[in-house]
Amino acid sequence: MGQFQVRTDLALEAREGISETDSELRGVHVDEYYLEEEDIQVTKVLIETKNASKAMGKPMGTYVTIEAPNMLEPDEDYHREISECFRKELVGMLPEGNKEKSVLVVGLGNREVTADALGPQVVDHLMITRHVVKTYGKAAYNRKHMNLVSSIEPGVMAKTGMETAEIVKGVVWETKPDVLIVIDALAARSTKRLNRTIQITNTGIQPGSGVGNHRNALTQESLGVPVIAVGVPTVVDAATIVGDALEKIMGRDADFDRVKYMGQHRPVFVELNNMYMTGKDIDAVIKRVSYTVSEGINMALDMKE
Repeated sequence: MGQFQVRTDLALEAREGISETDSELRGVHVDEYYLEEEDIQVTKVLIETKNASKAMGKPMGTYVTIEAPNMLEPDEDYHREISECFRKELVGMLPEGNKEKSVLVVGLGNREVTADALGPQVVDHLMITRHVVKTYGKAAYNRKHMNLVSSIEPGVMAKTGMETAEIVKGVVWETKPDVLIVIDALAARSTKRLNRTIQITNTGIQPGSGVGNHRNALTQESLGVPVIAVGVPTVVDAATIVGDALEKIMGRDADFDRVKYMGQHRPVFVELNNMYMTGKDIDAVIKRVSYTVSEGINMALDMKE
């Protein structure tokens, strides 16, 4: 019986899954650092080869994961520290980060489904400048240097009848941005990372992939401009929750192998794999986390004199 794979959008978790059988996977480099005062862990996973990409199920590129255990807490100072850490990592991912550029921010997801509303709610809090600068110039902000920031909330195909990629391609064709920042809700395979993690990657994104609802990818290859994807895991599948519970119950048994057990009972876990769960306080969580992410984007795109 083969291994049972729990779906995850996080490269960090994909790497952890690989490490169970091959801790020396070639073509994957992992760097990490810990901000002790802020209690924030930052892990960078670099996938450099096609073989490593295939093994991990992720495109080649750089993945930065920010883990903040207390991100669920309504502590404004702590969320400001998360935003600052996120800003630093996002600037490092932007092409020519210190030069003026036109940036299109895409808020993916369904506003009417709370766990999927991260993208639209992040867009709500952004500082949009493109229309003002186009009309009045940079003097309107009393600046000599200014990024042109625009945004779009493409919605979901059930409402628009169009693929997200089709809508975004049209906007990119007309507005010709230098870079896209795409925001979406993700799926995790560990409950401890639910709503406590931010992932940034330069590989683009495939809308709906977290819940197995694959759509055309938003990547540099498909759009012609660099695409940076930002996501927060807001759901886990039911198989993850059952697996976590089994590990806690059976963990005292040195012979218990969670992956092997789930593989042996694959039919049951496959059924659970199609059910997605989120926290009961997801409304407040999405509101808080979306503001934290938007603040990081605003600070990253603000060209201070």
